[in-house]
Amino acid sequence: MRTPFATLLAAAGLVALGCNNTNSVGAPLPAPQDVASVSLNQAIDLYWADNSYASAPSRFLWYRIFSTSYDNVRCGATWQLEGTTIAPEFLVGALTNGVPRCYTVTAVAIDGAESDQSLPWQDTPRPDARNVVLYASATKADSSGFLFWDDANNDGVGDPNELGLVENPSGGIVDFKIDRNNADSTLWLVPVYSGTTMLEYGTVDDLTSIDYAPATGYSRDSLQAFPGDGYVFKIVDPSGLHYGAVRVTHVGRRYLILDWSVQTDPGNPELVVRGGLLTAKPTGSMVATPR
Repeated sequence: MRTPFATLLAAAGLVALGCNNTNSVGAPLPAPQDVASVSLNQAIDLYWADNSYASAPSRFLWYRIFSTSYDNVRCGATWQLEGTTIAPEFLVGALTNGVPRCYTVTAVAIDGAESDQSLPWQDTPRPDARNVVLYASATKADSSGFLFWDDANNDGVGDPNELGLVENPSGGIVDFKIDRNNADSTLWLVPVYSGTTMLEYGTVDDLTSIDYAPATGYSRDSLQAFPGDGYVFKIVDPSGLHYGAVRVTHVGRRYLILDWSVQTDPGNPELVVRGGLLTAKPTGSMVATPR
């Protein structure tokens, strides 16, 4: 048993101040295009083409993300600001599962000019332990570490509340954490627990492609996170030798999304999938009649 570090994953909205465009002096940037999303547990991961920035990099300031209600036909008339970002992605958190919302994005220039809204997009968060969000430790430490299994009651059974735990890595018991290289904004998987080693499995179509853990090749070296790549973990703790695997489905500048599997049978290299979706496939849809 590894004593749990009592930290729960709590999605939080990324709220920032908006830009006042009443003193606009230049032509607006083009509206962001190709908005899409992935439905997560109490969160929606939005992403879009970076065309607004690409049209005038020297004028670009940031993107603004808005949301409103959705009645399965139309978006509501009152849009509220969710936050701002310089990256063409945004994680909307603190949502209620099962409640759909509409989203739209604008681009703001440094002179205050704001683009038209992107075409509205709707999506609905859902309970899901499969698409796990991990942040870079310097961004949100409490949501940066991952523990495949903590046999808290020492019964040798992988109970649901013992598997796939997202925690603060400072306690030293998580198997790995996510770190960010500020020089190039890359994200890295870093072993934390002293008994955890890992290897890069390579690009895989889905998590089930990692069906058998390799016998050799593990190390304590950090590994860069690439979307579509699989990583296998060899874990030796008081409960025995266990193997786990992850497939990274999305890599942003501050967080990544992954699917995971673990084998709770000691010494067994056959990896058993925990969860349903094997890739973070786009969810939601464009709204034909926005208002």
